[in-house]
Amino acid sequence: MNKWQLRQQLEAFLIEDIGQWDITSEGCLTGQERGTGRFLAKEDGVFCGVDIIREMAHLLQVDVTIYVEEGTVVTRGTLLAEWSGSLQDILSGERVALNLVQRLSGIATKTRQAVEVAAGRIRITDTRKTTPGLRMLEKHAVRVGGGYSHRGRLDDAVMIKDNHITVAGSITEAVARAKRVAGHTTPIEVEVETEAEVLEAVAAKVDIIMLDNRTPAEIKQLRQLIPPHITVELSGGITIDTLSDFADSGADVISLGALTHSATALDISMKIEGGKKDVI
Repeated sequence: MNKWQLRQQLEAFLIEDIGQWDITSEGCLTGQERGTGRFLAKEDGVFCGVDIIREMAHLLQVDVTIYVEEGTVVTRGTLLAEWSGSLQDILSGERVALNLVQRLSGIATKTRQAVEVAAGRIRITDTRKTTPGLRMLEKHAVRVGGGYSHRGRLDDAVMIKDNHITVAGSITEAVARAKRVAGHTTPIEVEVETEAEVLEAVAAKVDIIMLDNRTPAEIKQLRQLIPPHITVELSGGITIDTLSDFADSGADVISLGALTHSATALDISMKIEGGKKDVI
């Protein structure tokens, strides 16, 4: 993870949340109270957010202790980490930290579930269906959960989809145009739906063929038309419940947008201790 980008993002998130000042914390506290904010898991899952907790502690100028390593499977009640220092500062940063750690832990948990179902038979990757502004963090969470990263940005690889083919006129023409502008180290992927499109993509010498919205039986048939050196990716309509059938289809990769756009946040809370009395 790019630590410089992370720091800039966290600063922006704190500015967004605090505004001019934290009127509640500065109104209720004198600024002299010191104590501890403890991050606690309230349900089972995969913990993801060590860098966020550590970097936010630096920005808030409080001490940090990490008790659980990134990617650890935790149970309800597990103490994950804690901040120690000014309670006013800890309370001002609490919500931003929890929002991010809950979100990333939910993605890591969902990814781990998919990876366990795949059981090494096929690679699980994310997509670009991420929350604007959070792509680096959400893709990190996928990796923590055991998955792999697909394209991070549009300049990472050429991915020719149905709309590109429509505009270019054919797969052959779209690939030819892409090869004229892409460097020799840039892979070219084409999305196909029919047997004819598979054969056209193979003839165009692409690096990756994406089979979209095909059944496991159809995928097995189409895979026989594709040389072994071409990577076969599956996408569209695949869920964790149906993933096992697709994992045995002979493809190499399954890209799941649901890892990021449909993950449920893991329930994590912060318990404050210290000051004149515990703050609830």
